[in-house]
Amino acid sequence: MSIDTGRLFYVMGPSGVGKDSFIQAVRACWGTRLLVAHRYITRSAAAGGENHIELCETEFQLRKDRGLFALSWAANGHHYGVGREINDWLASGMDVMVNGSRAYLPQARTLFSERLYPVLVQVDAETLGQRLRARGRENEAEICQRLERAAAYQLAPSDDVCWLDNSGNLADTLRQFQRYQQLLPA
Repeated sequence: MSIDTGRLFYVMGPSGVGKDSFIQAVRACWGTRLLVAHRYITRSAAAGGENHIELCETEFQLRKDRGLFALSWAANGHHYGVGREINDWLASGMDVMVNGSRAYLPQARTLFSERLYPVLVQVDAETLGQRLRARGRENEAEICQRLERAAAYQLAPSDDVCWLDNSGNLADTLRQFQRYQQLLPA
């Protein structure tokens, strides 16, 4: 990795584990050294959760067809994209954090190779159920589907994935990330 190339922290985990809270906390702590990319999503901005840019499916596809996304995937009935501006940020030496998808990790690895640092945020099953219910975005059947998907879709253990337990205090999760970040090449 060249000195002027930033690192891409690819945050992933089941819906409801606190990825958005973690990313916001990282932004608050390391905002002068790390940029957080907004996602473009075919979901209403009023749905709650992350601060994203809402697109209709037609505009999303137009942007995808024109090569305006560095990363894009479909999950949970929606389309997600991260703008290609992250390539410029990385090239300028800035570290970048994106909210990614576990299923899209192999493609992200191919696109960003040694610049990609996967970060998996997890919580125990009981905490996940409580958080999904508290946010009020899905009905009970949809929550059960998300819990089943979280249990069924597990990443294989890997030395290059930073595993963060976000079941407790967010400050503890940030300390886990800081320890991981200190081990990485600058």
